[in-house]
Amino acid sequence: MANKMPFGEGASVNRPPLFCGVNYQFWKVRMKIFMHSTDKGIWESIENVPFIPQVKRDEVLIDKPSSEWTEAESKRAKFDWIAKNIITFALRCDEFFRVS
Repeated sequence: MANKMPFGEGASVNRPPLFCGVNYQFWKVRMKIFMHSTDKGIWESIENVPFIPQVKRDEVLIDKPSSEWTEAESKRAKFDWIAKNIITFALRCDEFFRVS
């Protein structure tokens, strides 16, 4: 008899794979593929620290106000939010509260 995995949803190009608390390694590979297929910048935001545009004032780096961000900075920062959105949508309620 085949070993069935308790995944709540099938594959979809529009929804991230749902993590049900088991077989993390399998889910991780699927999630990486999902994020890459959505936009490579989303996966890069996962691998790097959150992007916060900075500016040098009085020889000190400070966070740049969002009203001063360039279009490229806004796009790169948005990848962080998209990645967080995908991850939270990929977790069942009990898993969400474990990581939040």
